[in-house]
Amino acid sequence: MVIEWLKIQVDPALREAFVQKDNEIWTKQLSQQPGHLSKEVWIDPIHADIVVLISRWATREAWKAVPAQELEATEKRFVQAIGEGVHKIIEAGEYQVRKFPQARS
Repeated sequence: MVIEWLKIQVDPALREAFVQKDNEIWTKQLSQQPGHLSKEVWIDPIHADIVVLISRWATREAWKAVPAQELEATEKRFVQAIGEGVHKIIEAGEYQVRKFPQARS
């Protein structure tokens, strides 16, 4: 499993609208992609301008197979819905989930 991790800076006054529109537009689009397993939205309780998006993918190949034009079209719809300049990706990362056998005692 591969994790796509995005740290987003948002206008604090629009954070809830951002989260709702992200679910309506981005999560809906991603959930239709082969290999997309799930998505979580993490809200920073101290910094109202930070949202972290976590997407789980079956494989890196499935994640990277999403056509660029689909991603661009989805982002365009999202910006039209939420407004220009409301959010900015400030960090991005990719992680692999490692699982180890449970030791029996």
